[in-house]
Amino acid sequence: MATPEQKQELVDNIKGKRYYTVQIYGYGGEHVYGTLTKEAYDFWKPVVDEHGYDDLVEYMLRADDDDEFEFEHIKQVPPGADFLMSEGSNGEEWRSSWYEMPSEFEHLNSVSVDSGNITVDEVDGDGWDAQHVTDVIKNTGITEFASGISEETNYETDILEPIEDLYPETGTYIVQMLSMEKGTFFEATIETVGDFDPKKLKITYSEAPNGEDVIHTVMYNNEELDNQGGDTNGKGYSAAVWQQE
Repeated sequence: MATPEQKQELVDNIKGKRYYTVQIYGYGGEHVYGTLTKEAYDFWKPVVDEHGYDDLVEYMLRADDDDEFEFEHIKQVPPGADFLMSEGSNGEEWRSSWYEMPSEFEHLNSVSVDSGNITVDEVDGDGWDAQHVTDVIKNTGITEFASGISEETNYETDILEPIEDLYPETGTYIVQMLSMEKGTFFEATIETVGDFDPKKLKITYSEAPNGEDVIHTVMYNNEELDNQGGDTNGKGYSAAVWQQE
């Protein structure tokens, strides 16, 4: 005699494939992190501490505009602090854009865990013209969603999974540029047989060098989902320099 689980599996197979869209959205942005020489750090750190990050942002936004800087608190950037400057094998020099920093060691474009939200909808297909069928998870904070699953499973299931040891060793001088954005950072379609099971979701995250927890990947049933792209709006820029201890 078939078990209830076997009977449900038979019903699900008869019904055929089901489709669900997963969206993760909120506040986040494009993070670029690079290393500085001590000379560059010693120039930029006092500027940022005393006046804020405006001049550092100005430098990075206009670095490839042939010195058309409009600084508020400094007159110019000395050669030793001009960290976006590169030199080719022929001796030619040029400045890179901030998002192509020569000393870059990490480049993220993601939503933060604390300000991220998740929505899951059932749809009637996997194409761009798929129509909405029903709400499954509606506009729920990532941490709230994860906590709910943990409580429901008596803390045996963790939706959020940290990734460790992604960043450089301590003792280095770091510069960060952040393009702050709001909107959808992740969207994917899941194909299943049977109902969507929220316990099968896994969201990996890391602590970025600035201390913020940001989302890296989304998985369902142990398979990484392909991000089909997002839609965000820029909210401004910030920059920082610090020494890791």
